[in-house]
Amino acid sequence: MKAKDYAGLFVQKLNNLFKNKPFVLFIWFGLSLFPVISEVLQPHAAYSHYNNYIIYKHTFLNLVQQHSLFGPQPVYYFDLNHYGPVFALIIAPFTLLPDNIAVILWTIFNSWILYLAIMKLPFTESKRLTILLISAPLIMASAQNVQVNPLIAALVIFSFIFIRNKQDFWAALMIIIGTAIKLYGIVGLAFFFFSDNKIKLILSMIFWSAILFVLPMLFSSPAYILKTYHDWYPDLVAKNAENIASNRTYICVMGMISKIFKISNVSNVLVLGPALLLFALTYLRIKVWKNLQYQLLILASVLIFTVVFSSGSEPPTYVIDCVGVGIWFVNLDRPLTRVEIFLIIFAIYVTNAPSDVFPRYLRMKYVMPYELIALPSFILWLKIIYELFTRKFAKTVDAEMQPAIIR
Repeated sequence: MKAKDYAGLFVQKLNNLFKNKPFVLFIWFGLSLFPVISEVLQPHAAYSHYNNYIIYKHTFLNLVQQHSLFGPQPVYYFDLNHYGPVFALIIAPFTLLPDNIAVILWTIFNSWILYLAIMKLPFTESKRLTILLISAPLIMASAQNVQVNPLIAALVIFSFIFIRNKQDFWAALMIIIGTAIKLYGIVGLAFFFFSDNKIKLILSMIFWSAILFVLPMLFSSPAYILKTYHDWYPDLVAKNAENIASNRTYICVMGMISKIFKISNVSNVLVLGPALLLFALTYLRIKVWKNLQYQLLILASVLIFTVVFSSGSEPPTYVIDCVGVGIWFVNLDRPLTRVEIFLIIFAIYVTNAPSDVFPRYLRMKYVMPYELIALPSFILWLKIIYELFTRKFAKTVDAEMQPAIIR
């Protein structure tokens, strides 16, 4: 057998392996659990190893004890909490367990909920597995920091799926929960025009807003919840200012502009305004609103936008972005162009720049100082916007791409 034949056989075997669901799940959940279990098993493990979980835990404890959700508590953890009262109820069941067990279960929950959302997307199974593989390195980064980002990504995807399935009542719940946790969930409103019953969706959002506003009061008091929401806005404003001044966060388009052109205090509005206008103009193609490929491009755009235009984005936040990149990639017409192949490789490689797979010299000299982690996704987002304006979408949809019903 010639060398060329061996190479072809290797590529075929590798392709088959990447389509093997048990293998992909092993990669997905293995990469999720490895960092957090390693930290928990360290001798004399300190809370600092999973500080974020301790912060999450105390959102519920502070809610019950009616202490400020946003004040410092150096006795228990460093850094500050920036999540609202609804998140306290989501984390509540985990607070009943010992911390070392709870942090593992919290990580499993986040990985599982995002896995479930991806597997409900209207693609063939092999395409869903491809999205998982593209996102796997970032699910590890998110797990290592015990972050909530996989849950946020899942809520955005579920809001899309429920609207497509004509389940507006539950879509509204996903949007409101996501918004109440981290404000990111509000991007689920981007799918509003895909709803066949927009009045029901609006009324459902009003209903769930009222329910989720009152529910935390059952564990505290109305006065405390009112004050907490009153205090939340200045906390987020202060956090945004801290992100802009920090070298640790601000990995976004605004941060990239600031570092490359040495412009301090780049206005979010001056960057977000044109981006939102450009995105809004893509809805002018009213005739393709019901087209699945168009809708999936909107979903990919929303997930990427949420990260690359957020002043609070850190490397682990890019798990949300990578899911969007994966959706764009599997939604492309085949065969792929050279530009599309370059963009997907560029996005995957540079987005994982904080890991050891990326050359340290390039990471420390260029990528991190100039916040270039956001660059490939920003370019890809612009490519998606171009596709939304110009792409000729198929009039028929393959049966395998029909939405997976959530029951």
